[in-house]
Amino acid sequence: MFKIMKYLGEFKASVIAVIFLLILQAYCDLSLPSYTSDIVDVGIEQGGIENAVPEIMREETFNGICLLTAEDVLIRENYQQNKDGNYELKAEEPETVAALDEVMREAIVTLYHQGNAQEELSDTMAAQMAVMFVRAEYEALGLDLNAIQTRYLLTTGGKMLLMTILMMTASIAVGFLAAKVSAGIGMRLRNRVFRKVVSFSHAEMDKFSTASLITRSTNDIQQVQMVAVMLLRMVCYAPILGIGGIIKVINTRTGMGWIIVVAVVLILALVGTLMKIAMPKFKLMQTLVDRMNLVSREILTGIPVIRAFSREKYEEERFDKANKELMSTQIFTNRVMTFMMPTMMLIMNAIAVAIVWFGSQGIDMGNLQIGDMMAFITYSMQIVMSFLMLTMISVMLPRAGVAAERIEEIINTESTILDTAQVQDEKLTGKGIVAFENVNFRYPGAEEDALSDISFVAEPGKTTAIIGSTGCGKSTLLHLIPRFYDVTGGKITIDGIDIRELSQKKLRSMLGFVPQKGVLFSGTIASNLKFAGEEKISDEMMREAAEIAQAKEFIESKNEKYESPIAQGGTNVSGGQKQRLSIARAIAGRPEVFLFDDSFSALDYKTDAVLRKALYEKIADATVIIVAQRISTILHADQIIVLDEGKIAGIGKHEELLQNCTAYQEIAKSQLSEAELKGGARNE
Repeated sequence: MFKIMKYLGEFKASVIAVIFLLILQAYCDLSLPSYTSDIVDVGIEQGGIENAVPEIMREETFNGICLLTAEDVLIRENYQQNKDGNYELKAEEPETVAALDEVMREAIVTLYHQGNAQEELSDTMAAQMAVMFVRAEYEALGLDLNAIQTRYLLTTGGKMLLMTILMMTASIAVGFLAAKVSAGIGMRLRNRVFRKVVSFSHAEMDKFSTASLITRSTNDIQQVQMVAVMLLRMVCYAPILGIGGIIKVINTRTGMGWIIVVAVVLILALVGTLMKIAMPKFKLMQTLVDRMNLVSREILTGIPVIRAFSREKYEEERFDKANKELMSTQIFTNRVMTFMMPTMMLIMNAIAVAIVWFGSQGIDMGNLQIGDMMAFITYSMQIVMSFLMLTMISVMLPRAGVAAERIEEIINTESTILDTAQVQDEKLTGKGIVAFENVNFRYPGAEEDALSDISFVAEPGKTTAIIGSTGCGKSTLLHLIPRFYDVTGGKITIDGIDIRELSQKKLRSMLGFVPQKGVLFSGTIASNLKFAGEEKISDEMMREAAEIAQAKEFIESKNEKYESPIAQGGTNVSGGQKQRLSIARAIAGRPEVFLFDDSFSALDYKTDAVLRKALYEKIADATVIIVAQRISTILHADQIIVLDEGKIAGIGKHEELLQNCTAYQEIAKSQLSEAELKGGARNE
């Protein structure tokens, strides 16, 4: 809850406005029972006569009242005699009228009761007797009692209507502001999460699964948004309404306040018990939602493979297991919470019965009026409703609290890849010389190094190829250069400067990276080729890059050419086309260093050969580092590095390695013919 309150603190002006409107709404809501009580007690039972202060009375009545009270000066000061000889009330101040009511009630009751002491009567009975006297006086004067009653009912009803309109207006305004604040919180959290995720290195991405990150960015933030609305509309309103209701109950002086105390204790005990049972399950639910998203994403992504291996049944069972686990947890929490509403209704109905039972006794004894009892019931319900609102939010709060913790976990996670305080960007010469100096690397949590004692230099104008068996660390080595991971030993330099002393932006602007699996973004071919920035890449540079990457032909064959749409993930182009577009994207930025992570695997031999030839011709001044599975791709590399179990097994050209590197010989034997092995290389 405190985390969510922290998010609300960013919208102080709106929150203050909401609190003000809620106070106004509560004031109107709490005023309505009083007006209802007045309509019943005064408007109906008393015929619209509010107190013991007659607006007009006969001279003999006036003199009799003044005779029976010691405060006759007060009465004489606030009445004046008209031309008919009757006395009319001239005081309008509520304080003066209240003082007159107390004085004249005593005199009227004494006069009406023929000298019996007022102490023998309750305040309620005394007030009713005084009203009866005033009513009789009005009747004796020939006043229209129906008109007096109608006027009072219309006036009080008009006040109720006004209060209702104000309450409705305040409620609408609160709803609008709450929705605005909630949407703002969601937007800011999504921005923070996105920016943080974008800054993550591969180590942090490995820590948080993609499915979990998606859940946290969508479902978890949605939970926080929902609770933020509830906090503003209900949690802030409930205490105001509850405290106001308690004050009103105290002022009614019915002697039934103990009923409210008992009800509140029972409600708190109920909520505490249910939360203790349900809280662990609410925490588990978000983890199960993650699991559900993970399984769903895997299945939907891998449908072709699943169908190819006829594994539909197995995947259905796997999905069903995750689905049932989530369902059983939801059922448990729902069952627990099912007890809440009926029990709350039972408590509310028990309160109403208790108030009617004890209130009727008070009415029978003359200590309580019907309208007061009705108002007491309404205030009691409002107090209970305030706790009910808090209870409802308490059902959602645990889950939202877990969601907020998961969001904060992402926001508070610091990337292991950070820029130094003093970057050395200005010392770069722009040559693009990449050097590995005794580099070691170990994945977080791993027991052994993935790379050990790696040393080599990749020079401009030359191609450095990296080859080895699957899992030997080829891609890992390449990922160290753009600092997807940081080395755990040794260093990597560009132009003699440790890449850790360069800003990430500057470092990566020097690199043209083509991943093993081509990644395209929804948009157009042009937007993908100009991904490095339209201000940096002109149309001419884009077309040249496409030509080098052997993508020009299939682009030009499309109706919209470079403006042809690309679906999310590049699903509307073939694997080879996707790879060529990825290569073209890297070329278009004209970087100093090219990193190809097995980027030619989806190309046929002919396209591969033509592409590499064009590549060497057009980017002759750049440093090229290629990770490859096929020897045919790297036959003419200036330097071939053979990796074996994370270590360098050999460095040299193709012919040299065929003679002196056992690991390379094994790879060559598995891929090349006897003639090619004897010839050292094949012509392309």
